[in-house]
Amino acid sequence: MSAADATDATDATDAPMTPATPARTGPNEEDRAPMSFTVRVFIYLVGVHFIAAFLFFLFYVAGAK
Repeated sequence: MSAADATDATDATDAPMTPATPARTGPNEEDRAPMSFTVRVFIYLVGVHFIAAFLFFLFYVAGAK
């Protein structure tokens, strides 16, 4: 076995292993909620805040004697 054969054999094992799939760099489309769900949640949040503000206003007016 010569020195050239030894370096050829180690070159194959020293090569870095590359993953089969690329590394994730950011959010994927599968990680996001559907747009209709996002809009529905936003509308519900706004609606609940309006109802809470209206109830607060009713208590405020009723207590101002």
